[in-house]
Amino acid sequence: MRIALALKGLDYKAVPVALQDGEHLEAEYRTVNPQGLVPVYSDAQILLSQSLAIIEYLDETHPQPPLLPATPLERARARQFALLVASDVQPLTGLRVMSYLRDACRLDVAARRGWFNHWLMEGLDALELWLTAAERGTRYCVSDEPSIADVCLVPQLAVARRSGIDVEEFPRLAAVEARCLALPAFIAAGAAPPAPPS
Repeated sequence: MRIALALKGLDYKAVPVALQDGEHLEAEYRTVNPQGLVPVYSDAQILLSQSLAIIEYLDETHPQPPLLPATPLERARARQFALLVASDVQPLTGLRVMSYLRDACRLDVAARRGWFNHWLMEGLDALELWLTAAERGTRYCVSDEPSIADVCLVPQLAVARRSGIDVEEFPRLAAVEARCLALPAFIAAGAAPPAPPS
C-alpha cells in the first residue's frame, strides 16, 4: 500500500501497529479492522482493509499514474499476478499462520522456517514461470509501467531475501525488482515489509 501511495504521489500519515506485541488483536484496533490485520486505509470517504482493495480504490480515486493497465487483458494479467502474491503466497507465510504453527501446532523454529520457505519458494517459482511463459518483453510484470503486480512483487522479494532465499535464482523477478527499486516511489516507500516471524 505504501508503494501505491508513493506512486500516486499521495501524502499520508502512517499509524504503526505493533504486530509482535499483539496490538492488532486488541479491542480498540478491532473496531478499525474486525479481522485484526494490517493495513487499513482511511480518508474522508472510507475505512478500508485488504491491500488489493485499497490499491484499486486508490487507482480509481487517483487515476494518474494508473496501477492497472489500459486493456482488459492486461488488467486481468496484472490482477492475476497480484492475487498470486496476495492470496496464495503471503497468507501462508504471514504472522497469523506462523503464530498458529508456533502456538497451536507447537512447531519449533526450524519447522516453522521450513513451512515459510516452502510456500515462499513455491510462490516465487510460479511467479517466475508466469513471467517466463508470458514472453512479453515488458520492463515490468505486465507492461512498460509499474502496475499493481509490481507493487505486490517487490515486498514479497524483500521477504524472500530476509529469509535467506537467493532471489537471483529467479532472474525475471529479480530484473523487474531492480527496475522497480530504481524508481523514486519504491525507494520512498521503503519497499520492504517487516522480517518474517521466527
